[in-house]
Amino acid sequence: MKDTESGSNKIPLATLKAESVGNDGVEKVFPEEMPGTLGSDPSTLTQATIMMVDDEAMNMKAMRRILAKAGYQRFVLVADSTRAMAEMEQCRPDILLLDLAMPEVSGLTILEQVRNHAQLSHLPVLILTGSSDSETMLQALDRGTTDFLAKPVGSSELILRVRNTLAARAYQNQLAYYDALTNLPNRSLFLDRLAWFLQRAESNDENLVLLHILLPKFKQVYNTLGPQISDEVLRQIAERIQACVRATDVVGRAIDQDKELNCLFRVGSDEFSVLCPYMSQVENATKVASRILKIMENPFDAAGKEVYISPSVGIASYPTDANDMMSLVQCAVGASAQAKSHERGGFEFYSSIMNSQFCQSLQLEADLRHAIDSEELILHYQPKIDVKSGHISGVEALVRWQKPDGTLILPDDFIPLAETTGLIVPMGEWVLREACAQLARWQVEGVWIQVAVNLSAKQFHSGNLVQVVKDTVKCYQVDQQYLTLELTESLLMENAEQAIEILDQLMALGLRVSLDDFGTGYSSLSYLKRFPLHELKIDRSFIKDLTSDLGDQALVSSVIYLAHEFGLHVVAEGVEDEAQLEILTRLGCDAYQGYFFSRPVGVQDLAPMLSELSAGVKT
Repeated sequence: MKDTESGSNKIPLATLKAESVGNDGVEKVFPEEMPGTLGSDPSTLTQATIMMVDDEAMNMKAMRRILAKAGYQRFVLVADSTRAMAEMEQCRPDILLLDLAMPEVSGLTILEQVRNHAQLSHLPVLILTGSSDSETMLQALDRGTTDFLAKPVGSSELILRVRNTLAARAYQNQLAYYDALTNLPNRSLFLDRLAWFLQRAESNDENLVLLHILLPKFKQVYNTLGPQISDEVLRQIAERIQACVRATDVVGRAIDQDKELNCLFRVGSDEFSVLCPYMSQVENATKVASRILKIMENPFDAAGKEVYISPSVGIASYPTDANDMMSLVQCAVGASAQAKSHERGGFEFYSSIMNSQFCQSLQLEADLRHAIDSEELILHYQPKIDVKSGHISGVEALVRWQKPDGTLILPDDFIPLAETTGLIVPMGEWVLREACAQLARWQVEGVWIQVAVNLSAKQFHSGNLVQVVKDTVKCYQVDQQYLTLELTESLLMENAEQAIEILDQLMALGLRVSLDDFGTGYSSLSYLKRFPLHELKIDRSFIKDLTSDLGDQALVSSVIYLAHEFGLHVVAEGVEDEAQLEILTRLGCDAYQGYFFSRPVGVQDLAPMLSELSAGVKT
């Protein structure tokens, strides 16, 4: 038996099962598995499901014989018109041959119900009528009939009308239900099939497993290589995943290869889903997920360049994790998001704990978006202390989130979220504006002090950083030599040449640039000479054990010496006691930050510390 789709896109057919007419007036020659969806290949039209509704069973059997000789194999014959809608919902026919004159429920009523049904509204309906009553035919047209067939129906006419109607239906299906790029079933068909499988699973007390596949780095490929090359990579990805989704894993039992159950769907630009019906043990989904991860380990060919894509797979099941369609999808998506949080992807099963964390994350994201717009963010400032004089030489602006009820949310709880959601860019711009506004106020008051602002990787590579900084400095009319931008070592090394170009442009604005958290990234002193910098900040991890670890002392001493050789000002972070400060003083460190002097504080608490700088003389 042929598949319903040509090539690799097969929406499954199981072995046909003929049934005799039962007491319910329904006869089926119909597969036990999921109904087919016609594609654009004309050779698959004979796999269409043809439903006939007629109170005269002999008429239906005669038409079935005619169509069976023409190669059609899937039939549903309904003699009881009261059963018509229920059978259509279950069997999802590709065409309906409907008699008008029937007792209890007329053909016109059924036609109207079909057109008002969410899933069946576009079903082609051929009206069978022995009447030449023009008013009845007009009513049928008004209700949306596709065509008419006059009784008694001639065999040639019947075959021609059915074939033409199915060909049009198949073309519409291809446009509506298949992804043009990968030729995989799309999100619309995914939701339709998921609903069908869930209904069957509920009726038969069966399991259903859903895998949601994310491609976290695909957007980066798209942005770097452009749409044409990224489309080709996506086709390769679809082919690989398709090749490793086997029927024995999907349904939990062997199926002949020519009747393989294909349940891979493209549900988003960089998202796929796999339906696994009848899987008795949810743990068996690990076989499918592991094979997907394995087959994706090899590089993809992107116009001669090798591209690696590590997918993140989320696994959720019915009825264990969810009892309805949208909840099941949400569980699988949430699990894939959890898998995405790992550096190299992988797969994750849904759990209630994870769901709670996911819901909290969603709420926190919504609150954070509101906080940026509603002025709930505030800046605290941590002093930088000149080692020789013991006076404040600058401050670092650090963002805090204070909710309307006074609750203070620390950066560790929302900065990572801001990074992953992209909110770090508008937040970073807010921090820059607010810090410049405060710097302007201090300069008016005669307090000449360096103010440092941290930049995120997304800000730095946003494409408009230099213009944003230039516009902000101009808006607040600050003396830009007192503004310092702090960047991490790993940020600069993402694209060293581009970073140097941006740094040169920032330097041209007259402000200062500081290399933050030095030693935690590439940890190579040779990088110091590559970038235009004013200042280097030694990470707190090297200061923590400075008094007890001779290795840390040697490392800090080397950093300070070489930084000075490159003409850089050196700041030590995380100084918490006098012993650490004494060693840094002996090693020639220029400045320090840390709780030994002060934790980050608000402007009002900082004011008394700055009183000594208000003489109105620039330093």
